[in-house]
Amino acid sequence: MAEGVPDDVFADDIIVHAIDRYPLGATLFLPRTGKRTHAVLINAGTGIPRKFYRGFAGYLAHRGCAVLTYDYRGIGDSRQKAMTGYNQVKSLAGFKASMADWAAKDVTAAVRWMRERYRDLPLAYVGHSFGGQAFGLLANNTEVSRTLFIAAQAGYWKLMASPESYRVYAMVNYVGVPLTKLFGYAPGWAGLGQDLPKDAFLQWASWINNPRYLFQDPNLPGLSNFEKYKAELRAICFTDDPWATRTAVELLCSGFTAAKPDIMSITPADAGVTKIGHMGFFRPEHRDTLWRGAAEWMQAE
Repeated sequence: MAEGVPDDVFADDIIVHAIDRYPLGATLFLPRTGKRTHAVLINAGTGIPRKFYRGFAGYLAHRGCAVLTYDYRGIGDSRQKAMTGYNQVKSLAGFKASMADWAAKDVTAAVRWMRERYRDLPLAYVGHSFGGQAFGLLANNTEVSRTLFIAAQAGYWKLMASPESYRVYAMVNYVGVPLTKLFGYAPGWAGLGQDLPKDAFLQWASWINNPRYLFQDPNLPGLSNFEKYKAELRAICFTDDPWATRTAVELLCSGFTAAKPDIMSITPADAGVTKIGHMGFFRPEHRDTLWRGAAEWMQAE
């Protein structure tokens, strides 16, 4: 059995081309037997490679879903343009990609790719952290029938739990921004986890410092698309997550004025564990609890 993938699931590494034809590293998960009932697109948090979601994707495919994970440009295999014959990008210095680009070019294309190939199946959208923020910006978010946010929030720093809020403010403004301007990209070794393109990090930093996060970015295209989505939306937050607090999740969901977001607060005790946090939902220990509940909701249609 491949890492995190059941024996009855086929996983294939592929290329999905963004709106501007930039090659995105992706993995398609399909059930080997039985009827495919749903299509699911998993959209990552900031700087998180798609392999982090492999276990959850395999679980959904085991339940009959066609599932796609992918890397935003500049992240994971979407940083290595050697996959399609170009020179490998060894440094992100000078690499052009903003968070707005991730949404408008990469996420939009991934939704289109799934909709075109599985047009007869309901399409569910899973957005983790930034993946949820990006959803409102998509011109084609109306192609999605059910949307599940996992720890997706409007990440203004004062909406984070203390003392994490002060650590993030200091890290972003006094470490991240100066180093990003110095090196031409945001280095992961500075505490960010993964290298990030310069424009993506600086745009994120500007949102973090704004009380309404991305909603008050005057240069952000796609904001009007938030109000176009009218289908089912469930947003899950965890009481021990210092980043996606209930208040921050509510602020993000407030942008979907034509929908009726169902916001759920879950404690670690609810899942029979001691901690979940911002990333923990995707640990395989939640297969029979959080994962099952999420899958049943997405497949309810």
